[in-house]
Amino acid sequence: QVHLVESGGGLVQAGGSLKLSCVVSGVTFSRYAMGWFRQAPGKEREFVSGINRNGGSTYYADSVKGRFTLSRDNAQNMVYLQMNSLKPEDTAVYYCAADLYGSGNLRTVNAWENWGKGTLVTVSS
Repeated sequence: QVHLVESGGGLVQAGGSLKLSCVVSGVTFSRYAMGWFRQAPGKEREFVSGINRNGGSTYYADSVKGRFTLSRDNAQNMVYLQMNSLKPEDTAVYYCAADLYGSGNLRTVNAWENWGKGTLVTVSS
């Protein structure tokens, strides 16, 4: 059973940085594509970034491209989302997601089988 736990959220001023982490347990981590989604109050959950199983390919939403960097450490079962130049509109609960083999359209919520409980990021203006 896949277990995902996010950490690293918090309150930061606009222009600041945060690094989110997600640790995965219960499965062979390297078999899973990983991703981050976020959900702001009153809005639908949206894709932020994804990474393939070996870390060789990464994908970003246009809204975060150039500011966020996704990476993974398969030896540590960890995935990291470095968020720079944060904006108030980045405020949301950020969710880590895992999908076995990552063969679907990873920009869609329905493609992901496993989710963490989320970590709150608040960016003040």
